[in-house]
Amino acid sequence: MRTIGHWVGGRAVGESAAGGEGSRTSPVWNPATGAQQAQVLLASTGDVQAAVRSAAAAFEEWSQTSLSRRAKVMFAFRELVNANVDRLAEMITDEHGKVLSDARGEVQRGLEVIEFACGIPQLLKGEYSDQVSTGVDMFSFREPLGVVAGITPFNFPVMVPMWMYPVAIACGNAFVLKPSERDPSPSLFVAELWKQAGLPDGVFSVVNGDKEAVDAILGDPLIAAVSFVGSTPIARYIHQHASANGKRVQALGGAKNHAIVLPDADVDFAADHLAAAAFGSAGERCMAISATVAVGGAADAVVKAVSTRAEAVKVGSGRDAGSEMGPVITKQAQERITRLIGSGADEGARLAVDGRGLQVPGYEQGFFVGPTVVDEVRPEMDVYREEIFGPVLSVLRVDTVDEAIALINANPYGNGTAIFTNSGEAARRFQRGVKIGMIGINVPIPVPMAFYSFGGWKDSLFGDKHVHGPEGVSFYTRAKVVTARWPHVEHPADASFSFPTSR
Repeated sequence: MRTIGHWVGGRAVGESAAGGEGSRTSPVWNPATGAQQAQVLLASTGDVQAAVRSAAAAFEEWSQTSLSRRAKVMFAFRELVNANVDRLAEMITDEHGKVLSDARGEVQRGLEVIEFACGIPQLLKGEYSDQVSTGVDMFSFREPLGVVAGITPFNFPVMVPMWMYPVAIACGNAFVLKPSERDPSPSLFVAELWKQAGLPDGVFSVVNGDKEAVDAILGDPLIAAVSFVGSTPIARYIHQHASANGKRVQALGGAKNHAIVLPDADVDFAADHLAAAAFGSAGERCMAISATVAVGGAADAVVKAVSTRAEAVKVGSGRDAGSEMGPVITKQAQERITRLIGSGADEGARLAVDGRGLQVPGYEQGFFVGPTVVDEVRPEMDVYREEIFGPVLSVLRVDTVDEAIALINANPYGNGTAIFTNSGEAARRFQRGVKIGMIGINVPIPVPMAFYSFGGWKDSLFGDKHVHGPEGVSFYTRAKVVTARWPHVEHPADASFSFPTSR
């Protein structure tokens, strides 16, 4: 059985600090076949501490490295990632299950953040004010925090970490990554690419693990900031414990993303995009559309059109070029999703398309759930209240745009939302009325480009900073403001016991 280890001090670490029989492992599955393909070491507190100490030592030199040198490393890293898109995509597909084209798209969106970070000399420019008082100048600049950590989810094993570490490292920090133990291989390969790009040993580390590793990160006094993407309960836990230990925190939680469809929308256009947004990556996206709110007379036509598309989705192994949707990540995820579909039916919803029990020829033991459309859903149902994280689209029916906005705002999540309409007035009312962080107008998955920042509201974000973009630079740095005077020796400035004022 292949064993996946850690990356510390610029090299692969094949065993736990505990060593031998004391090492804990977790299975890594092939979701398409249902077979275990590897085991991953689970870091102990000592393993995390070793990585953090290595990072702290590396930070001392890296933080003093010139912006020009940092940019050269970032450009080299960008070229290496770009040259290995297919290899990274294959790793993602084999451990996550998503289809190769989707995996390539994930790597591409990560590349965009690396390209943003290549402009670090411009992004870290400070401010200068001449002669703010007689003979006094004032200027500001930003410095890195030190050792920072990222705790990232299984659904985007390349893209989500790349929302974090390119910006953090370009700003002069050392970065410790704790990826999901379900699909750890891409992070180890990325570590090798960083080394090839010329990043000094210790600046980027990978520790695989579970709650023990997470708690070690949250409690380590050498870690200055923690970035997290995952479920809302864990995001809340991360925020509370890291904040209590004096760390900066950006913790992105769960989502229940709604798309409303107005009667004036092009039904075929909306249905095409709803199906792609709900069933792409088997619904395992924090920006997936999991609830459609059909307004007025749009409902029947929307349900019919989306159901037709759901039934036509080609489900199979992510390695199969003909597949449009792969399996979900684990057997446990498969069971949870099918249970929630069943609860919807039990509570009075109508299963327009039922994806339970799907069998893919040749992959009968795989973790597959077929595209599912649940009609006539009500807000009190579990299929609506819970974040399903699977290929399930719930359809709710309301009479007006204002009712749709009120429904969305009543939901505890506030990650993303969308509207399908040909009315500019309705779209403007929607974008101003919803209490959501990211909004799409005839765009179902409104993930911002890298030069903007990604993040939601309400229970979808804990902390005050979004990831990547300008807010990412702000999160991974802190400001210094310098007030300087260089008095003439012949005419020294007067000192005063009064509070200093400009003159």
